[in-house]
This record gives sequence, C-alpha cells and structure tokens, in this order.
Amino acid sequence: MARFDDLDRGRATWWVAAAVLAAVLAFVVYTFVGTFVLGFFLYYATRPVYRRLKGRLGPSSVAAIVSLVILALPAILLVAYTTAVGLQELNAVLDAQGADLGQLEALLAPYLDVSQAVEDPQSLLDQPSVQSALSTIAENAAGYLGLLTTAFIHLFAVITIAFYLLRDDHRLADWFRRRFADDDGVLAAYTDAVDRDFSNIFFGNIVFAFITGVVAAVSYNALNAVSPAGVGIPYPTLLGMLTGAASLIPVVGIKLVWIPLAGWLAFSSFQGDAGFLFVVVFVAVAAVVVDFIPDLVVRPYVSGRDLHLGLVILAYVFGPLLWGWYGLFLGPMVLVLVVHFARLVLPELVAGVEIDPVPNGETHGPAAPSDDPTYSAAAAEADTVNDQRTDGDASVDDGTGDTTDGATGDDSAGTR
Repeated sequence: MARFDDLDRGRATWWVAAAVLAAVLAFVVYTFVGTFVLGFFLYYATRPVYRRLKGRLGPSSVAAIVSLVILALPAILLVAYTTAVGLQELNAVLDAQGADLGQLEALLAPYLDVSQAVEDPQSLLDQPSVQSALSTIAENAAGYLGLLTTAFIHLFAVITIAFYLLRDDHRLADWFRRRFADDDGVLAAYTDAVDRDFSNIFFGNIVFAFITGVVAAVSYNALNAVSPAGVGIPYPTLLGMLTGAASLIPVVGIKLVWIPLAGWLAFSSFQGDAGFLFVVVFVAVAAVVVDFIPDLVVRPYVSGRDLHLGLVILAYVFGPLLWGWYGLFLGPMVLVLVVHFARLVLPELVAGVEIDPVPNGETHGPAAPSDDPTYSAAAAEADTVNDQRTDGDASVDDGTGDTTDGATGDDSAGTR
C-alpha cells in the first residue's frame, strides 16, 4: 500500500508541476499574444512561397530565410509605413471636420503620433543644411527611441516564430500526432480542416487585401502627382487602405470606393473647368490597375474560401474591436477553430454517441449517402484525409493550390 501511496504522491507532484508550467506558458502567450498571432500569420502568408523555394534552394533554413527576409520583411515595412501615413491622413480628416471620436480617438492617438514622424520623409531632405537635417533626425529618434526599440524586438520575435514554423512545422506536427492522435482519425480530420482554412484566411483574404491596399495607395498618389490644379484625390493613402479593406467583399467591394471617388472627381472637374481628362485617366487606372489586375493575377492564387463570407467579415470586424490590432488575425483564427469543431465534433457530442469517423483507422470507400444518419461530417472529412495519405505518397493540398508529399509531413501546419 505504501508503494501505491508513494506513486500517487509522485504523480500528483508531476501534475502540479505540469499545471505550473502550463500557467507560465499561458501567461507568456497571453502577454505577447499579438506577437504570436502575427508570427502565425506570417508563417501562413509565406508558406506557399517557402515550399516553392525549398525545392530550388535546397536547405530548408535557406529557403525560410529567403522567404522571410526578401519577401515578408519588406512587405511588413511597406504595410506599416502605408498604415502610418493613412492614420495621419485620417487624423487630418477628423481635424478638418472637427469630429470627436471619444475613446476611439484616444486609442488611435499613439499611432497618430508615430505616423507624424513618417508622414513626409522627404521633408528631411528639404532642410537648409545637413546639420539641421541631422538635428531633426536626432530629435525624432530621441522622442520615439523606446517605441522603436519595442517594435524592433517584437518584429524580431515575429520573424523568429515564422522562421522556425516554416523550417520545423512537419516535426511539430509529427510530434503532435504521435502524442495526441486517435485511431479513429478525428484529430487528423480536425487539424487538416483547420490548417486548410488558416491558409485560406491568412494567405488568401488578408494578403489579398494588403496587396490591393498598397497597389491602390501607390496608384492614387501617382495620379495625384499629375493631377491638374484644383482637382486631386483627397487623402490618397487613406483611400488606398479603404480600397484594400473593401476588397474583402467579393465582386463589388473595391468598386464601392473608386466609383464614388470618380463621381466626386468629375464634380470637382466640372466646378473648376479643368476638363474630364484626369477623371478618365483615374477611371482607367482604378478599373484596370486597382480592380481588375489584382482579381485576375492575385486572387486565383489565394482563393478557395470554405467559410461563410458573412462569418469571415464579422470575424474581421469584431476581432479588432475585442482584442485590438491583432484581433484582425486572432478573430478569424477563433472562427476557424469554432466552425470546424461545430462541424466535425459537436454533432456527436450532442447526440451522446462515440466520435468514430473511421473505425480502427480504416479508410472507407465512397462517401455514404446524405440520408445515412450514422455518417457524420467528421467521417467524410476523415475519409478525405486518409485517402490522401494512402500509401504514404499522396499529395495534400495546403489550401493555396500547393501540393506536397504526404510522406514527408511537410503538408502539416505548425499548429498541428
């Protein structure tokens, strides 16, 4: 009896240690949740590029570094700068209208202060002397040194998380399957569905919106450079960001921005007797460069939504309202986890039956008829996953059009 008491005390001690370690880990993730979420986004956004480069560059570390440093890092800096300038233009709009946003204005204030430092970098070159320019740089650096240092640390952490997920995602997935996978294929079906939609959400929707926003902002600013006197696009960078956000609405989203803007430019041209040539040029650029080309070139590579569009839009809206800026990524993540849990697991839990999509890990033939009450969504999903992995050489789609060798484990997400 003493031996069993000692064993129970030992196991209880280890469980206490496990609880403490889990609490510490949860605290770290909660404290830096924005950094972790942004790292996951960067992983999914660069994974298709990484997989293409891996076959050409050889070592996975080299492919991951090239994907992040050459592609992702410049994109992050460009989006950050575009966002900062757009926020400054939003601040100018609010000041001109005398609008008071209350708590929202207090929330945006730190970002508006930072955006003032980057609103017009050309002004540094217009200083009367080099010494004056250097003095301006030094004053701005002293004022924002702490914030810039913190931003650099978080950026380094984001790049590090994405790098190791790219390089070692298959190892993490293999470990997770060995420790937690069930013989019935429920976990495999759930994680594959989640991974596929994470790729669609992050690489697809958000990357397309960012690309469209940057293209629109650059196009609008370029048009303003050649616009006639008295006619121009007001707050071009802000309108470019709005165009990118509107691209989340298929077919008509971008048109909700540039068509009213074209009408406003036509009215301004009529009032100022400037002619309508600039309006025609704007319509051509907006319709072709901003609207048509991204849909034709970019969207086919990032399409494949499996989630209801309304739920996705609500996740984008309520995520930032609930969690802040990183809610733009965390909201869709929670949506994907909840939707596939409700689709694959919840029906069996509510019915009080055993979750058994694939008995004894065997694969089924064709899907059961839809009127078969014993065949669940989890069964169909598990059949698909197991059929893809049959003989260890099936190609598994990562949700972006890429296929990878199922035997290598590279089709697994770092979250699985």
